[in-house]
Amino acid sequence: MRIGNVDVRPLGGGLGCLLMILISVLASIVLTVLVNMLF
Repeated sequence: MRIGNVDVRPLGGGLGCLLMILISVLASIVLTVLVNMLF
């Protein structure tokens, strides 16, 4: 992934990047469900 002229390499290459995206999506879904249950 390139930001400007800096090449950013996530941990674990492409697979690590996919895992990080999946984990963040799952975390946001879980947080949304928890907030909806609490309030």
